[in-house]
Amino acid sequence: MSISEQLAALEKEFNNCTACPFRKDCIAPVGWYGNPESPIVFVGEGPGQVEDEYGCPLIGPSGQLLDKALWAAKMTRDRVMTTNVIKCRPKGNRTPDIAEAEECAKRWLLKELEIMQPKVIVALGGVALHYLGSPDMRITRDRGQWFRTEQGFDCIATYHPAYLLRQYGKQLVAAKWDVFHDLVAARERAEQLCPGYNFMSEEPTKLFKLFPKRPNI
Repeated sequence: MSISEQLAALEKEFNNCTACPFRKDCIAPVGWYGNPESPIVFVGEGPGQVEDEYGCPLIGPSGQLLDKALWAAKMTRDRVMTTNVIKCRPKGNRTPDIAEAEECAKRWLLKELEIMQPKVIVALGGVALHYLGSPDMRITRDRGQWFRTEQGFDCIATYHPAYLLRQYGKQLVAAKWDVFHDLVAARERAEQLCPGYNFMSEEPTKLFKLFPKRPNI
């Protein structure tokens, strides 16, 4: 089967998942979005309210900021792949703990990555860094540093765009530049490993035109 066919089969299983309490507090699981052939996969924390409402990872305010950062780094969402460690929105948008992240990720994220076999993974924020790297890693200390995941993928961590939304002044400017340089480093590594791949469409991806609001049932 092709990568797309394998992901479609995984999605059928995924949509019926009731393995943890998160499922009862959300509309439905939120999967992945992008080009399954992309050499880069961006892994965030988990869906928030807007992601839960539309069924797309990183479509809310933090995702819109990510889109701007990707555009600056010469990438667009339709040419890369975005997903999350946690697939269902935690009640109250709380941050999942390490055990919760591991429980969900071993069911779904690991399978996604096994199918896609990305050349580069970008861990967005501390939850993704702790899972893909190790629990003792810190985003403020270890962002921008390359490491290998347990599955053997090259990975670099950067700030989650939600973190940028909480900054202001000089801290915001510095953090934005850090994210920009990390994204450029990720793209350049992926270009070396997958020469000829086009990371950027002519226009930014309009996610809200692609994803209608889901009924809350």
